Amino acid sequence: MSKTKIRFACQECGHDSPKWLGRCPGCGAWNSMVEEVVAKQPAARAAARSLPAARPLPITAVDTAGLPRISTGIAEFDRVLGGGIVPGSLVLLGGDPGIGKSTLLLQVAGGIGAGCGRVLYVSGEESAAQTRLRAERLGKMSDNLLVMTETNLEEILDQAGAIAPAMVVVDSIQTMFSPDLPSAPGSVGQVRESTGRLLRFAKESGIPVVIIGHVTKDGNIAGPRLLEHMVDVVLYFEGERSYAFRVLRAMKNRFGATTESGLFSMEEDGLAQVENPSALLLAERPQGAPGSVVLACLEGARPLLIEIQALVSTTCFGMPRRMAAGFDYNRLILLMAVLEKRVGLALGNQDAYVNAVGGIRTDEPAADLAVCLALVASFRNLAIDPGTAVMGEVGLTGEVRMISRVDLRVREAAALGFKRVVVPSGNLAGLKTRPAGLEIIGASNVMEAMEAVMT
Repeated sequence: MSKTKIRFACQECGHDSPKWLGRCPGCGAWNSMVEEVVAKQPAARAAARSLPAARPLPITAVDTAGLPRISTGIAEFDRVLGGGIVPGSLVLLGGDPGIGKSTLLLQVAGGIGAGCGRVLYVSGEESAAQTRLRAERLGKMSDNLLVMTETNLEEILDQAGAIAPAMVVVDSIQTMFSPDLPSAPGSVGQVRESTGRLLRFAKESGIPVVIIGHVTKDGNIAGPRLLEHMVDVVLYFEGERSYAFRVLRAMKNRFGATTESGLFSMEEDGLAQVENPSALLLAERPQGAPGSVVLACLEGARPLLIEIQALVSTTCFGMPRRMAAGFDYNRLILLMAVLEKRVGLALGNQDAYVNAVGGIRTDEPAADLAVCLALVASFRNLAIDPGTAVMGEVGLTGEVRMISRVDLRVREAAALGFKRVVVPSGNLAGLKTRPAGLEIIGASNVMEAMEAVMT
């Protein structure tokens, strides 16, 4: 009899080693190596080899007419996917626990079931009764929504092949297991094998499959990075649990762009689409408050106006504090150094707090100018005109550098009734949008921007 082979696989990155290691040499995680039994030849792989081989043909002869996108009935979800779900695709949805992944996919399943046929919803974490309770709360009760509580991948694929649904939802991939592998569900080998089997099923049957993936403490999808390379689309559902807003982003999309994003609001009856997020985010903006500035940013390819608030006060301790919510902390430290050196503000003994209102996080450099003006306004206790929106990247010498898609930002500001926008002077020449009644001011450095909004 042959000796059983044992290996140790990292549950964070998938790196394997013949012996146990306290720290993974692949990703540096501690105590992440788990013992796994190496299978000789899984039956699934043997069956895959028995399939007829594909024949090469000219790319001009490939027929794409039979691949119409499937509309989910949720415009924001379709926008992120590029127009809908492509038949035969494998979509991976990740996000923090409790963010609303299962709620979103149950609403998607209900929408497809109402317009395209039966949908198979496989839950490995909840019972069928719990899934029904959520469906009743969401108002997605339908005979076309089939619920199955199972973790055995063989049973799931058999039922999916017999039913031939319009879409299959697997919640979640970490709970699935294949009997061909002796390792436990959620291990690297099981996650990799289960994803591979689902991918092969989707491509052979033409039925789209959407799977939910858990995330690690670093915010990455749990399991090996190979998992994200195997699927066609990788979606991340983000947001603060204490806020109502949720953002759906595409990190990978083989059938569309990754610049789109969808905005949702968590309500009592599920996730609702946010039609005009800028107006909603600015609804409670205080008028004439020092340290409040409106930023014209981009969420994917969508222009968004959000409020940036700053509070600067004299510290009571020897070391001043700096805190940022919705903005990069290291970027805040850099901008404060620029203001102290180039503008002459004495911020060495000042506490500074910056907040992007509404739980929206902005990481683009175009938010630099708004943060700088909010800090200056709070330090000098001056109020900036509430009808002014700003945008621009700030360099280490205090210059305001060019940013992308200024026309979209300007149009959004004009649509919401703003009277003045401050943009980098380098973007003025190529600006195609000049709405009537909107004053566009170019600033080449932070001092010019301050003079434009604080006089």
